[in-house]
Amino acid sequence: MEDLRHLLSRISVWSAARVGLALAFGLCAAAGAEKPVVTVGSSGRADYKTVQAAVDAAPVGGSVILISPGTYREKLHITTSGIVLRGTGNKPEKVVLTWDDGARYVGGTKNSGSVTVTADDFTAENLTIQNDFERTHDRSEEGSQAVALVLTGDREVLRKVRLLGYQDTLYANSKTCHNNGDPNDKPCHASRQLFQDCYIEGHIDFIFGDAKAVFDHCEIHAVAHQIVTITAQSKLYPAEDSGYLFLGTTITEASGVGQLYYGRPWRAYSRVYFVDTVLKGAEVAPVGWLEWGGRLKTSDYAEYKTTDASGKPVDVSERVTPSRQLTSDEAKSLSVETWLTGTDGWNPASVR
Repeated sequence: MEDLRHLLSRISVWSAARVGLALAFGLCAAAGAEKPVVTVGSSGRADYKTVQAAVDAAPVGGSVILISPGTYREKLHITTSGIVLRGTGNKPEKVVLTWDDGARYVGGTKNSGSVTVTADDFTAENLTIQNDFERTHDRSEEGSQAVALVLTGDREVLRKVRLLGYQDTLYANSKTCHNNGDPNDKPCHASRQLFQDCYIEGHIDFIFGDAKAVFDHCEIHAVAHQIVTITAQSKLYPAEDSGYLFLGTTITEASGVGQLYYGRPWRAYSRVYFVDTVLKGAEVAPVGWLEWGGRLKTSDYAEYKTTDASGKPVDVSERVTPSRQLTSDEAKSLSVETWLTGTDGWNPASVR
């Protein structure tokens, strides 16, 4: 009997040890799931002096980078997935990431970005990204493309971010859809990107590319130029699942804007929808959309319930064909979730 009690005691201790190890392993795994948090700033207490240094030091899986108020003049490249850039000021204007490259000096538009993100699962919050090219250089019609943010990764989220530039401010693009060989034989799921409560300004084609993106309650601001085109979406072929969806957008404009258009088709199957848009001190040209190389006829352009600042419906009777007005059922089916969930069930609301 003593031997049996001793054996049971040993079994009990061994079982407790196993439970303890399991709990410890679970806690370690949970801790391992947390991204390291580092700081960037000019003070000696910050972990890094530059944002790029903090990005380069991030482990696989990324890190949370807290950026102190200030202006950071550096050209950023983010190739590690899971990076979070978070401004710590009391408003987005307090943290500014800026550079001033233009296409004619760096071998093309895609190389001009002040911030370029090719990795997946990128998040930015409460900061400003800008390209100062037109402030620091004389503008010419060729080579003046100057991108503030180049974004090609999947599952990207920007909240309360200001994107400032002139021509080609935001390159909301994908990595794969235009590199499929013969694209007509296969569908392509474009990179998904969410811009929430953001402010984006520019003039020519200042939101462009072939991402599948939602702009949720953003302010879109046209800066002075004779012709302003907000979008130049570049869906290339019918099976490509890309397009821009604007929800609850406020459109504003500076003095000196000539004709303002929702966009023009950079590629033949360009897709852009504006739902519940308010024109606040801005006036979109009666035709709404601008032709580009005969591609308007195959593009998918639509809007729903566009009003002025007082809530009065805007006259859309002269909108160019084949752009259309969405039905209420079509508009109800369009949301952040339905546009971005994808085949993996991604939920942007869970990204914090």
